[in-house]
Amino acid sequence: MPFISKIQRQSDYNHFPSSTPIVIDNGASYFRIGWAGENEPRVIFRNIVQRPRHKSTGETVTIVGDHDTALLRYFDCTRSGPRSAFDSNVVFQFEIMEYILDFAFDRLGANGSRIDHPILITECVCNPVQSRSKMAELLFETYGVPSVAFGVDAAFSYKYNQQHGICEKDGLAICPGFTTVHVIPFVDGEPVYKGCCRTNIGGYHVTDSLKQLLSLKYPHHMAKFTWEKVEDLKMEHCYIAPDYALEARLFQKGGKEAEDKTRCWQLPWVPPPTEEPPSEEEIARKAAIRERQGQRLREMAEAKRSSRINELENQLHGLEFLLHQLGQIQKEEISSFLSETGYVSKQEIESTLMKVSQSLRKAKGEPKAEQAENEKADSSTSEKYPLLNVPDNMLTPEQLKEKKRQIFLKTMTEGRQRAKQKRFEGDLEREKKNQKDEERRLENPELYLEQIRTKYKELYEKVEQRKRLKTNGGHTNGNNLSGGVGRGERLNAAQRERMRLLTTAAFDRGKGEDTFGAKDEDWQLYKLMSKDNDGDDDGADEEEAELARVCSRLQEIDPTFVPKPESTPLQAVTAEEPRVRLLTKEYFQILLGVERFRCPEILFHPNLVGIDQAGLDEMTGVSVRRLPSKDERLEDRLTSSVFMTGGCSLFPGINERLEAGIRMLRPCGSPIKVVRALDPVLDAWRGASAYAANLQFPQQTFSRADYYEKGEDWLRSYQLRYTL
Repeated sequence: MPFISKIQRQSDYNHFPSSTPIVIDNGASYFRIGWAGENEPRVIFRNIVQRPRHKSTGETVTIVGDHDTALLRYFDCTRSGPRSAFDSNVVFQFEIMEYILDFAFDRLGANGSRIDHPILITECVCNPVQSRSKMAELLFETYGVPSVAFGVDAAFSYKYNQQHGICEKDGLAICPGFTTVHVIPFVDGEPVYKGCCRTNIGGYHVTDSLKQLLSLKYPHHMAKFTWEKVEDLKMEHCYIAPDYALEARLFQKGGKEAEDKTRCWQLPWVPPPTEEPPSEEEIARKAAIRERQGQRLREMAEAKRSSRINELENQLHGLEFLLHQLGQIQKEEISSFLSETGYVSKQEIESTLMKVSQSLRKAKGEPKAEQAENEKADSSTSEKYPLLNVPDNMLTPEQLKEKKRQIFLKTMTEGRQRAKQKRFEGDLEREKKNQKDEERRLENPELYLEQIRTKYKELYEKVEQRKRLKTNGGHTNGNNLSGGVGRGERLNAAQRERMRLLTTAAFDRGKGEDTFGAKDEDWQLYKLMSKDNDGDDDGADEEEAELARVCSRLQEIDPTFVPKPESTPLQAVTAEEPRVRLLTKEYFQILLGVERFRCPEILFHPNLVGIDQAGLDEMTGVSVRRLPSKDERLEDRLTSSVFMTGGCSLFPGINERLEAGIRMLRPCGSPIKVVRALDPVLDAWRGASAYAANLQFPQQTFSRADYYEKGEDWLRSYQLRYTL
């Protein structure tokens, strides 16, 4: 079976004799395996299994424990998440347990599927017989182990620390584990299972609570809160508050003390590049570049203009020479002469000559002789349009059609001339305005730049306000953003007034005979309702043109100017302006304040997460009351040696909080002492390793022959004796 793991395989498996037991601490969070008599386990990994498929080959691989997250991009993990063999600290998924044992024996160095060493494996307190029998069946039938022994992890940790003088023979062992908390009373070094109690709360629930709180507090960083990272944050920053209510009020008020207890987790962050304003040298360099480019463009334009003038002069001389020759030939030869030149008539040649002359004057920059042109046009009107002054009754039907055509042509020509004159006057006006602006700029450049910026801002706001009014009639969705509104809200002010007048008129005049228009005020109302009275768009084009001119002017004189983006009415209706977050250093900071003690508090108050069970301090009182003998001296000896083991006992302040809670339950003056294991995580395996190395350990195991002879029911009465 292919495995993916970062754990190296041991190479000294064959160096150990078959009588050396293998010690397994089968915890709900971590799996530890090693040899009896050693002080450290050989292999440690998370007790989870994942079986994804390879994206290219389709092969199913087994990922046990920790793995390299970079490898997961090659696998399809959508249908296979991490799975555990445990349910509330009890093994019930033995298919997954088989994968874990295969991987553990493989990394320990075993060759093949047969294990020829005795096995000491830990289990939870009062483990169900069904789970114990299935585990024995798995070890005997699948791996062929010669003998097996089952022991409680908390009991091994208690005995190991008892040998080092941490706790006494009589005491209470409290084991807050991954999914459950167990309390086991010890009398004369042996556990009293009738006094045990359990609460279904543990480190898993603390981590899950912290993950949910951080996800709600920082939803935009939710992907950063992986289970492994939140587990690290929990073990590094969480603590048990001596008084939960007092600590919560402290953070609610704020202040220096609450700020000192707040921890900050800085996410990876790269500061955005800062754009410094250009220096005077840079501005001068860009101005020089623009000047050189402008000079080059002017030279190119002058060369093109000279070429154009030469071409028009040659064309003009050719047309004058052609007219001179046309005046010297006889009338009979005119048609043949014109056919050779490509012109139809003398009038066409003269018209072309006039157009070329105008183009030549325009190219040379000479002022237009409008009066001369008008006089020439008036004198030539009779020649171009001879039928205009002839009465209609003197013309034939064909001549009437020709007269209408001549009238249309004359009207179009005069319209073009008027438009040309208007453009010319507008150009002169703009040129004068630009000259005045340039004079003002030269007098006081800073004041002129400030005035131009103010004018641009006012025009921009006015144009944007007009667009918003045209879009939704001045209504917004509460965020100064135009949203999806009804037709009535899309009408501007004049249109809404017209709708009101129409509604009023229909209501007043629609109940009887239709007499609208009989009175003078009706026609006044009609004028008010006329669509021609919409004056909202007057001046809009002029304002936008002026805004474009001011923007262009600012870009010329201010290199640092950046024009504002223009919003179209469609964008204003269909899309809201996105809420832009400033990607500062503070944006990528995760602050751990009240979460530091709120999450571990569920060990003492499970009802905070909806679990109606007793906390750690209450469990000690329940365990003492369940003891068969009601001896006060025994109870005092138990409470004077309260032993803490398990991963959750590493929280700072848990010993003091537990001691204060037990003191509230015991009579006044009762001796109370809470101690912690030397290593709450590994002492269970170390105690089991020392226990399996004892020469009398084989007497506490049951062999494969006993299993086949007595069956699974014999395991119901099996009980390990911890004092050898």
